[in-house]
This record gives sequence, structure tokens and C-alpha cells, in this order.
Amino acid sequence: MKRALLDRLLEGQRAKRPLVLVTDLDTGRQLLLDAGESLGELAGEAAAEAAARQALAGEKSGRLPEGPLFAQVFMPPLRLVVVGAVHIAQALVPMARLAGYAVTLVDPRQGWASPARFPDVEICGEWPDEALATLAPDRRTAIVTLTHDPKLDDPALVAALGSPAFYVAALGSTRTHAKRRERLLATGLAEAEIARLAAPAGLAIGARTPAEIAVSVLAQMTAALRGAPPLVKAPVPEAVPAPEAAA
Repeated sequence: MKRALLDRLLEGQRAKRPLVLVTDLDTGRQLLLDAGESLGELAGEAAAEAAARQALAGEKSGRLPEGPLFAQVFMPPLRLVVVGAVHIAQALVPMARLAGYAVTLVDPRQGWASPARFPDVEICGEWPDEALATLAPDRRTAIVTLTHDPKLDDPALVAALGSPAFYVAALGSTRTHAKRRERLLATGLAEAEIARLAAPAGLAIGARTPAEIAVSVLAQMTAALRGAPPLVKAPVPEAVPAPEAAA
């Protein structure tokens, strides 16, 4: 790899940008796709450009079925910021880590956010808005608030909805969210910004226990990440009329 291309690749990784490196296995020539810009000896070649964009769209590395081109994808890590060290967080954090997320738990209440309750988890004891300013959510970040406390959830949501985070959600009932919406409007957030908020958080699967609620939240987060359509209830089939009695 040419030094200039390597430097750009490393700089893009530090900046947490998605990158694709395409290599011609026969000649060693390469193309680096970074923020829509093509660099390297293969820049401008249709096959290499198409391979890079296809690999980026699918977030998958591999060799093209035809030809000597190999595309290697470098995606920034998935991150989940959980606001509130509550029982649901104790279920959601390990599930999200299994799904490939680097998880940060934010809660200034030391009695709740303790290593004893959340072993081997990155814990941030700052107020949520300050924590999010430091964490700088990007397009590979999900943010979920779980505290039910407006003093903690609302500042976090204002910061989250002003970020590029791909998923922002808040726990609570429909009634709770109606009150939350009024508070968020009062902070100056626009209707379009608040519309990004998934609330109540999670898919409607009838979840009751903390673990079930965590499953529903992680499922909705996955759907948002992968661009899946909203979950729609299956239509109830019409009653089948009884067959007419034989004459």
C-alpha cells in the first residue's frame, strides 16, 4: 500500500468514518473510498468504484465473483449509550454487547451505576448532556434513556436528537411520552427532531419483564440500523363462512 493511502486510511479510522479499500489482486493497485472520495491508482475505474460502493452498502468485505478485485470494508464501531442504570439496563447492556455494540452506561447516581451492578461495563458518572457532549455520538451510535426522570432523560434526549445518532429511544408509556413531548418542544426542539424519537422504546411484542423489554429495544435498534420496515401486525383473517348445507 502506498504511504499516502495508508495515512488517509488511518486518519479515516481515527475520525470514525466508513471506508472501503479495493485491491486488484493481480496488480496490487488499490482504491480507497472515503466520504465519497476515491483515492489511489484505481480511482476512476468503473469496476473498482462499483465494488467499493457495493461493499460499503452491504458492509461486507469479500472478493468479487468475477475479476481479481477484493473489497475490504472498515466500518466504525457500533456504540450504544444507555442513560439510566436501572433493571432494564442490566439486561440490555449484555445483550447489546453480544450484538456487537460498545456500551457506555451514563448515570450520575453512584448508588445505581456501580461496578457491582454493572461489572466490566464502561460507566460515566457525568450528567447525561455533558456525557453525550464528550462521547460525540455519530451515525453508528444508538442512545436509549431508561430513567423515567425528566431531570436525567430530557437533557440526554435534547443532546441525542441534535446528534447524527441512528437510533434515539426513551422508555415510558404513551401518556408519559405525551408529557415528554411537550417538555421537549419547550426546549426549542422542532417537531421533525422529536419525530426521530422512538417512544415508547421497543417493538410492540407484549414485553413485560426487564429482559423482554430489553429484547424489544434491541430488536427495534437493529431494525433502525439495518433500515428494516416498521413491524406491522399481521391482518386478522376474515371469518370463513360456513359451507352451505347440501340441498
